[in-house]
Amino acid sequence: MYDERVALIEMPENDCISVCLYCENDDLFALGERINAKFEEAYMNGYNWDALIRCYIGKQDAQLMSEIESDPEAGMYSGYTSFSPENLEKMKRFEAYLRDMLTNETRLMTFIRAHQSEIEWD
Repeated sequence: MYDERVALIEMPENDCISVCLYCENDDLFALGERINAKFEEAYMNGYNWDALIRCYIGKQDAQLMSEIESDPEAGMYSGYTSFSPENLEKMKRFEAYLRDMLTNETRLMTFIRAHQSEIEWD
């Protein structure tokens, strides 16, 4: 089933590969509100999704996270890198981590609770 919260976008003509998280997607927006209800500082706009993603994926694959740039906005998070076959594989791995992060809300809340002092909330 297609998950509209996350998209891998290949743009070789712009030398870019992005993974976008659409914060205003109804399901993701509702998850963000539940996160914010439990963790006051975690108002889940694109900037705080960036902080959470950096911590969550960084704990699993610090090397990968160090190679990805980010461009958060109020309603969207985008992780990106230059276009190459090697980077496409990296971004597919990044996308898989991101999708995994969103699949289990209980695990995500437990992670936030355990690492909330390390997450650089906006």
